[in-house]
Amino acid sequence: MRLTLEIDPRSGFCPGVIRAVEQAENYLKFNRRLCSLGAIVHNTAELERLQGKGLEIVSLDEMAQLRHDVVLIRAHGEPPETYALARANDLQVIDCTCPVVLKLQQRVHETWLRLRPTGGQVVIFGRKGHAEVNGLVGQTDGEAIVVGDVEEARALDFSRPVALFSQTTRDPGDFQRLAEFIRSQCPGAEVYDTICRQVVQRHKSLVAFAREHDVILFVSGRESSNGKVLYELCRSVNPRTYRLETADQTDLAWFRDGDKVGICGATSTPQWQLEEIFIYLQAATQND
Repeated sequence: MRLTLEIDPRSGFCPGVIRAVEQAENYLKFNRRLCSLGAIVHNTAELERLQGKGLEIVSLDEMAQLRHDVVLIRAHGEPPETYALARANDLQVIDCTCPVVLKLQQRVHETWLRLRPTGGQVVIFGRKGHAEVNGLVGQTDGEAIVVGDVEEARALDFSRPVALFSQTTRDPGDFQRLAEFIRSQCPGAEVYDTICRQVVQRHKSLVAFAREHDVILFVSGRESSNGKVLYELCRSVNPRTYRLETADQTDLAWFRDGDKVGICGATSTPQWQLEEIFIYLQAATQND
């Protein structure tokens, strides 16, 4: 079986994740251990690689037990309480909060302060419990309301002013549908499209990439929120889209002779993982 293989040149880590991974690696060049508050990236293979260098994933409860140590804050960001805990425990913080997320945190906080005297409510389009969303809610002293879709938004009190923001990695189409619904219920609502522009561009480019290939191999960690969104996007335009984490999960039954195969991934998928699957497929089919 002969296949034409191509890696999507726009896939791979986003700048925020690249920065966090590079800072972790730079620290571990000279130190044996570094604690990361939560998984630095939602990708099992990449986490295992970093753990092999000395990265240790800790929970907030575990961080509370640390004293005089170093803790990395990942690109997702954290609420103010986390920084207060670090100061109280004399912890050095390597802050890798993505600049896009940091700016969003500031906007959410400022809007909350402005709307609070009028009874206004900050609404965040995102996944409840996601690290970035927790950080955003923390900017409002826990008062922001998180909604995942239009159905959940129906429970909002539209007699009060509304300001809508989005988790940076959400689907742009889903956000627009939510925004239209909220505006229909509250014409004066403030709507801020805070989806990362790189995420928006990746959505557009992935649609084109998925259409240009017979088969799409979408590579991402199962816990990646962005991965779930982008995988579904690819599958919506190309039914022969398969999601996998490692090369050994590839099934040759997915392919037909002469297929043009596209390999792509989430913003949490490292370039080396895409290349690994490319090499695996090349070796598995070139002698057929």
